[in-house]
Amino acid sequence: MQESAKESMLDFVQKLPKAELHVHLEGTLEPEHIFSLAKRNGIELEYQTPEEVVAAYDFHDLPSFLTIYYAAMNVLRTEEDFYELAMHYFERAAAQNVVYVEPFFDPQGHTSRGVAFDTVINGIHRAQQEAATTLGVESNLILCFLRDMSAESAAEHLEMAIPHLDKLIGVGLDSDEKDNPPAKFAAVFARARELGLKLTMHCDVNQKDILEHIGECLDLIGVDRIDHGVNALEDDALCKEIARRGLGLTVCPVSNRFVVQNLTGDEIRDMLARGMKATINSDDPAYFRAYMNENLMALVDDADFSKDELMTLTRNAFEVSWMNEARKADYLARLEQVH
Repeated sequence: MQESAKESMLDFVQKLPKAELHVHLEGTLEPEHIFSLAKRNGIELEYQTPEEVVAAYDFHDLPSFLTIYYAAMNVLRTEEDFYELAMHYFERAAAQNVVYVEPFFDPQGHTSRGVAFDTVINGIHRAQQEAATTLGVESNLILCFLRDMSAESAAEHLEMAIPHLDKLIGVGLDSDEKDNPPAKFAAVFARARELGLKLTMHCDVNQKDILEHIGECLDLIGVDRIDHGVNALEDDALCKEIARRGLGLTVCPVSNRFVVQNLTGDEIRDMLARGMKATINSDDPAYFRAYMNENLMALVDDADFSKDELMTLTRNAFEVSWMNEARKADYLARLEQVH
């Protein structure tokens, strides 16, 4: 792509008001922030500089990524830490014209270290309120369960969340998928549905039994959305059912390139051709070194996505979001003004 054409696309991507539906707040923990929190909390790190931290990001699949990801969480201890974590993300989101977010958080990754559930959610919620008023970034929070922990632990954390239901819009399921199918958590998700929460689950790219997992998401759990979900393209019946239900698919291109060595640009284009509501997201941007605009531009640079395709992906994100219909209409109207 010629430099002038690339600049034009960069300008277009920046102008797009965007919704992000698949970002893990713990995955926005930048190396510099790891060091500042470690110093404040008296935690000794095995690395001497932020650059050494980045150099250690040597992951080639989901388990190798998760090992590094969970180790970094150890610096998060206080309500102020979680407030800062979320606020730093919202500031970066605002700078890229992300106007609405449905972020994930992983409370089990913190309570297992002795950090109280209330400490985690109250810090995040304070940042959400401040971001809405000072940055113009609205958000609704999703509690994710760790699928490599027990269903009983998930149920316990859902009960912990009940006093905070006004701070949550949904529940999700993430972490290592191997031998941890959606069915393992059917009762927990049924309870979450009874509590009025929306449901989503990760179906990461190229995982063991992935088509069975996607099928369980649809037929057993009855999810409102699927995170990742690229492998659905291997089964025409799954694709047709996802399209029929209008379910959102929260695809993360740069994350895919790190974890499965494939940007999945062709697959995203195939989803759009099949009428599937694919959306673009950053996943764990501090680790993959790419926030929303970088993910969209990766599709431009590597798969020659057009402005119309980027507009469709962005429109899909607002349409499959869980915000109220009036706000959704407002954002969609703003989006249509971009040329």
